[in-house]
Amino acid sequence: MPKYVKERPGRRRRNLLAEADVSVVDWKDVDLLRKFISDRGKIRARRVTGLSPTQQKQVAQAIKNAREMALLPYPSSAR
Repeated sequence: MPKYVKERPGRRRRNLLAEADVSVVDWKDVDLLRKFISDRGKIRARRVTGLSPTQQKQVAQAIKNAREMALLPYPSSAR
């Protein structure tokens, strides 16, 4: 291995859906969905949340439905 490459200790992201024992994400569960959006209202990336691709799609769709029902905020422009 070259000298200039530093190894980082791998830190596994914890899967919040597995910890909460959730099999299907519901758009009405606002407390759980708030953990997956940033303070500006953006949906957090999969590499940040540690979800599987299927779970990430379910979370994204549930957040979008909750936004339509005015339970969660839309992303704000940072200006």
